[in-house]
Amino acid sequence: MLARGATLRPAGFLEWTWTPVEPLNARSMLDAATSAATKPADQPFVERRRRLSPAALEVVNQKVARAYSPIVITGFVRLADFALLSLVGIALYVGYVMPLAGSFSWVYPAEIIAVAVAAVVCFQAADIYQVQLFRGQLRQMTRMISSWSFVFLLFIGVSFFAKFGSEMSRLWLAAFYFLGLAALISQRLVLRSLVRAWARQGRLDRRTIVVGSDSNGEQLVEALNAQEDSDIHVLGVFDDRNDSRALDTCAGARKLGKVDDIVEFARRTRVDLVLFALPISAETRILEMLKKLWVLPVDIRLSAHTNKLRFRPRSYSYLGEVPTLDVFEAPITDWDLVMKWLFDRIVGGLALLAALPVMGLVALAVKLDSPGPALFRQKRFGFNNERIDVYKFRSMYHHQADPTASKVVTKNDPRVTRVGRFIRKTSLDELPQLFNVVFSGNLSLVGPRPHAVQGKLQSRLFDEAVDGYFARHRVKPGITGWAQINGWRGEIDNEEKIQKRVEFDLYYIENWSVLFDLVILLKTPVSLLTKNENAY
Repeated sequence: MLARGATLRPAGFLEWTWTPVEPLNARSMLDAATSAATKPADQPFVERRRRLSPAALEVVNQKVARAYSPIVITGFVRLADFALLSLVGIALYVGYVMPLAGSFSWVYPAEIIAVAVAAVVCFQAADIYQVQLFRGQLRQMTRMISSWSFVFLLFIGVSFFAKFGSEMSRLWLAAFYFLGLAALISQRLVLRSLVRAWARQGRLDRRTIVVGSDSNGEQLVEALNAQEDSDIHVLGVFDDRNDSRALDTCAGARKLGKVDDIVEFARRTRVDLVLFALPISAETRILEMLKKLWVLPVDIRLSAHTNKLRFRPRSYSYLGEVPTLDVFEAPITDWDLVMKWLFDRIVGGLALLAALPVMGLVALAVKLDSPGPALFRQKRFGFNNERIDVYKFRSMYHHQADPTASKVVTKNDPRVTRVGRFIRKTSLDELPQLFNVVFSGNLSLVGPRPHAVQGKLQSRLFDEAVDGYFARHRVKPGITGWAQINGWRGEIDNEEKIQKRVEFDLYYIENWSVLFDLVILLKTPVSLLTKNENAY
């Protein structure tokens, strides 16, 4: 294994994985421009897929809604509480106090914002911001009313001791309290309806698979199912053993297959958590399984519910009352994912607008240089090994196009056109991938470069040549990346080049930040000019 797995997952504000609605005009134009690009040179593509059991296929074929992040939901509720209380207070001030005073004063707005901030802090202290609590009514309402009342009592007390209470309008203060409370209650009723609807759709479930179909696994599934208001949804269990120790069902959860099936299973349906029911003493088995599973963009934990060896409470993370030990965490999740989504859409949109004139000139040059469409569409590996269509400017003669990249482009390759050599050397052929970033959402600006699904090192596919190769697909691929700006781009003709790409990609995943993305973007133009010896 080249490196250990690290600490993510894609997409919109609330979703773990976000795919925005594609504008029909932009996508249809791209499809029309590339539809003829691959037809003359289409090659049969046989995808290697592991055969799943009938029980696993039954789960895979179920329609699954995208998951919403509870952390992001509660974050937006905090922002909504602050904005709602501020709006109510300022509206009352503008509508009642200002006409009487005849002038504007910053004292009231400052006090309103202070009250709104104090209310959010008190709500947090009262433990109101829990998705499970949003589903109910009595508990959250009583806590919220008591916290809001405490904030006002505190505000009145501070006003009295600061000796500016006489300057405050008592009618405004009373209206702020009651209207603010009414607004909060109304918001919570709407939120309760939304959360319950999301729960029915499975958007708040943590879709979990258990490894270990024995008595330990049965106890674990029973413990998870026994908890009230739990977001854990056990899909089934996996186990390599075929002897009497391996049960066909564990507390109602069916055995879906072997550990080797999990990667394919997680690719074809949403899996959020892999939970090992094996005892810590089974170290060898656990390590062998982790070597296969760490490439998945999911949380992996080791259940400690049956272990006699106990650590300090802080060493555990809990699924309700079930103690677990964290092994791997999905990278780029929750607010990190929101930041990356915004970065891609805002910076990507600006980059696309700036690049349109250059793209027009490149498209014209490609058309004038050789017959055929200007754009080329190719199958690449996307997030979690999904197959995605990536757009490029055509750099080869149309009749020699290679949609599956089964043959590596080499120096002085006769298939490459004159314009093609230039745009490949300067990476101008990659500019149409900005459409993938802004419209399709299956690429990021920065991330591991998406390799062709039939990319090979000599006669071996990349995943056969490098251990842990698919771990680079734990995040969404990008137009540029850490490996590329460090010179690992272009032709792959020896094992070191693909190994280095994977190593640099894994480093990026483990150390991701918005600032890191920005640094890579800023260094990309310099890298294209100084480190292009392998680009043909």
